[in-house]
Amino acid sequence: MSKTIYEALNRASSFLGENNREKEVARYLLQFVLGKNYSQLMMAMYEEISTEDFNTFWSYVEEHTTGRPIQYIIGQETFYDREFLVNESVLIPRPETEELIEEVKKRSSVIFGDEVPLHIADIGTGSGAIAVTIQKEIPHSLVTATDISEKALEVASHNARRLEATINFKHGDLLQPIMDEKWDIILSNPPYIGHDEAPSLSDTVIDFEPHLALFAEEDGLQLYRKMAVNLPSLMKIPSLIGFEIGYEQGEAVANMLQKAFPNGKVEIVKDINGKNRFVFCTNAE
Repeated sequence: MSKTIYEALNRASSFLGENNREKEVARYLLQFVLGKNYSQLMMAMYEEISTEDFNTFWSYVEEHTTGRPIQYIIGQETFYDREFLVNESVLIPRPETEELIEEVKKRSSVIFGDEVPLHIADIGTGSGAIAVTIQKEIPHSLVTATDISEKALEVASHNARRLEATINFKHGDLLQPIMDEKWDIILSNPPYIGHDEAPSLSDTVIDFEPHLALFAEEDGLQLYRKMAVNLPSLMKIPSLIGFEIGYEQGEAVANMLQKAFPNGKVEIVKDINGKNRFVFCTNAE
């Protein structure tokens, strides 16, 4: 018996709710399968859905009940109004990281002006969301991106090609691949979750996203500490460092950077929800 889009959506929403998943996910999956935005889907609610589209949609719904994130199911996530391909080799880009881009654009304009070619590095690039977005949003920038995972670099390289961003990708641990150069801006959203926090994570994260990109030793602070040691020898004057952090890591990471740059201006920046999310260091001397 034929089904309308409304019936398919209603059935899937109920099924997800019964399996302790968010009902709203059904709409996102249906929009993807039908190639419609929200308004188009609403307008088409009482149109029939083809058997092929329904079967594809339902297979995605069933897959999500296992906990697999919808971004891995459909293979993409929107970041800064651009579609990035993602798979289990990379973390799913988070909306709050878009605020890092906004802060960097604002601060770099003040520090460097708007026309100076900037040498920018993104450390632990993952899907390439930060590196690609920075290169597109600051077109005169020369961007290098590093990652310890070769599989992640494959995903990031693919995204750069799709989105026509020129990025120099380098394989290696943290700052090691870029130690022979000087930088105007270095950014990083490294693994910062302590291993003891694992039980508090949802199954969609702990069971599917790469642990290499999630967890760090020393209560999640190890990689910040390792970078802080080497950053002074890598930064030009003036220069800017920007880290995304865990909510409770602001003071610790700020102290690391202040120790590394005694004359630098270190700031903890909150997100739109008022939680500590970023630490910036402006090195002007």
